[in-house]
Amino acid sequence: QVQLVESGGGSVQAGGSLRLSCRGSGYTYSSYCMGWFRQAPGKEREGVANIYNAWGTTYYVDSVKGRFTISRDNAKNTMYLQMNTLTPEDSAMYYCARQQIVGICRSAATRDYNYWGQGTQVTVSS
Repeated sequence: QVQLVESGGGSVQAGGSLRLSCRGSGYTYSSYCMGWFRQAPGKEREGVANIYNAWGTTYYVDSVKGRFTISRDNAKNTMYLQMNTLTPEDSAMYYCARQQIVGICRSAATRDYNYWGQGTQVTVSS
């Protein structure tokens, strides 16, 4: 069965960096768009970034552009999110997800992703 496992979360001070990883199994990893999402307490889950192929078009929500970098290594069935210059507003549970349909990324909307990891907590203190 499809499984997604995130790792790499933690607590850092503002201005610090973290790298999240998401390893997928149980499907042809390279065939699907993968995305990172986050959800802070009391807020809706939002799409942070997504990527199809390592050389393909990527998407970033405006609030993380220039600070976060999404990448993937299909040989390792793993996606990454390098997060730099973190702020307290980045504090949230971060989830990776697989798009429901095969192929390029269609959107960053949660409804278009049907497999989710368990989440990894990121806490940024000021």
